[in-house]
Amino acid sequence: MAAMRNVSVLFFLVVIVMFIGVCVEAAPMIARHKPQPERCEFHQIYQMGDSISDTGNLIREPAGARTALAHLPYGETFFGNATGRCSNGQLMIDFIASAVGLPFLKPYKNVEANFSSGANFAVAGSTALPAETLAKMKIVSPVTNSSLSIQLDWMSTHFNSTCNTTKQGCAGNLKNSLFMVGEIGGNDYNYALLQGKTTKQVKGMVPEVVSAVMRAVRTVIQLGGTRIVVPGNLPIGCLPIYLTAFQSNDLALYDKNLCLSHYNSLSRYHNHHLKQAIDKVKQEFPNVSIVYGDYYKAFQFLYKNAPQLGFDVTQRSCCGTGGKYNFNMINMCGGPNVPVCQDPSRHLSWDGIHLTEAAYKVMATWLMDNILPKLSCNA
Repeated sequence: MAAMRNVSVLFFLVVIVMFIGVCVEAAPMIARHKPQPERCEFHQIYQMGDSISDTGNLIREPAGARTALAHLPYGETFFGNATGRCSNGQLMIDFIASAVGLPFLKPYKNVEANFSSGANFAVAGSTALPAETLAKMKIVSPVTNSSLSIQLDWMSTHFNSTCNTTKQGCAGNLKNSLFMVGEIGGNDYNYALLQGKTTKQVKGMVPEVVSAVMRAVRTVIQLGGTRIVVPGNLPIGCLPIYLTAFQSNDLALYDKNLCLSHYNSLSRYHNHHLKQAIDKVKQEFPNVSIVYGDYYKAFQFLYKNAPQLGFDVTQRSCCGTGGKYNFNMINMCGGPNVPVCQDPSRHLSWDGIHLTEAAYKVMATWLMDNILPKLSCNA
């Protein structure tokens, strides 16, 4: 019974998992990173995804209100209170919104929010595939059923109430909107791996996960979206949750950065298939600007240049306890007597799964330099 209880706790605790090359030195690159909103004028941003981008939807669901991220220390650095963001402060989407002159995106589940500048439909712990589909694979989606298809339903409902009733009217309103379709799909793999599936089995899921993401992209286009960013997955083998769960004495399993190369290979495999799928959809819709968001390379830049960027702790979580990576599956950040580091800005990892605000800021800056020039303002 105790073993079963521990397994259940494990599934519950990993629900907010979100998975979460440079050729120049970090300092000059960051110094010249200047957000360039003049490239495109965005009137709204609409976000779908998981805990990398959820700004408060999960905590407004019954189960989510009881999770650790609904309380301090989550949100302590920037907001001074928990907002439902899986970090100590701002997320990448917060920095992106600010850079293009928009306020932080309000979570769709906040019924009192003003959505004139866009809306955030992302839910921490969500998956690209519906929970029912994962169940057929004997994979449990532990807390939320708000998968990508549910988020698309919310978006359609939102537009039905805010756009003109005709398709042309909605399309006209959305012409100057930015759509972020993801990152999504990481939790499909996380849950599978943490529930005992092999990487070979999980690679077999990739085509279906990517298809779900691209169905969402097509839906966004049908709704009137013309500028779309589709982010890929991060190198999950560098995250404390993976470094702890699959820790080994076999040094051959680690790359030169001491990350688990087998799991990073899975991320690259997903990203490769996602980029191929994006290219295909771009050919179908030549008048729509669809850009791949390279979270993998953004994290690589952050990781490889951590010392120059002011980070001196790359693999130990700031908020956590125990072991080589300061991470414990059963007693995680927000749990009883779990300490928080004195200076989160020196850490890449916030809670072993998600990154700190400082890390997200570097990634967002890198991404804006990479993405904004590729978004056609004439789309």
